[in-house]
Amino acid sequence: MKLNIFFTAGFVENATTLDIIQALEQNGADLIEVGMPYSDPVVDGPVIQKANQIAIRKGMNISKLFKELEGLKTKVKIPVILMGYLNPVLQYGIEKFCEDAENVGVQGVIIPDLPPQAYEKEYKQLFEKHKLKFSFIVTPQTDNQRMEYLDELSDGFVYAVSTNSVTGNTLQHHEQEAYFTRLKEFKFKNECYVGFGIREKKDLDYLSQFVDGGIIGSAFMRHLAQNKDSALIAIPTFMKALKD
Repeated sequence: MKLNIFFTAGFVENATTLDIIQALEQNGADLIEVGMPYSDPVVDGPVIQKANQIAIRKGMNISKLFKELEGLKTKVKIPVILMGYLNPVLQYGIEKFCEDAENVGVQGVIIPDLPPQAYEKEYKQLFEKHKLKFSFIVTPQTDNQRMEYLDELSDGFVYAVSTNSVTGNTLQHHEQEAYFTRLKEFKFKNECYVGFGIREKKDLDYLSQFVDGGIIGSAFMRHLAQNKDSALIAIPTFMKALKD
């Protein structure tokens, strides 16, 4: 069961994005998603929304993020992917974005509001040219035919959101079990990771019978916010609780 951690770039005091990535790798993360701050993160709950506001207020943007990620390629071995919305990427320039992502060592991208058909027709070759794996999102409402299409189009992993609500809600094991069972029985080409509502080890243990990994975002960022003056010191404590 892979442990994947999400955090928004630029909201933590006294630590760069690369500092946090290195601390997570040293404490057992298998994959890291770095959120690119956006003013209107529609699928995110209050914790991540607030983090976006703080990061933007502090001046974090895609250009600054790539500067903070310099050294990633040589200092970090686990996959690091960028997650964010389409508008900032288009404003930055999508070809420049792909070039800079490849140059610093980013391995993949998730853009939830990029329609798969548009990705396939307009952007797929560009991402492939720069060796960036793209992951699509499925939900409890995604039918099997659509799921097969999104799995085929993905070359990173399939991101299965646990619920149709925003990030940060509690995982309802029994209410969502039919969906998790469907994920287990579906013959994915890629690995399948579940996100939204995963907070603690018992959630990961429960999901391990259905999918390949879990993604923890809001719970990790809440922990960082509570330890904002000593974020790097607080990371081992959080990760240990998930591993032990």
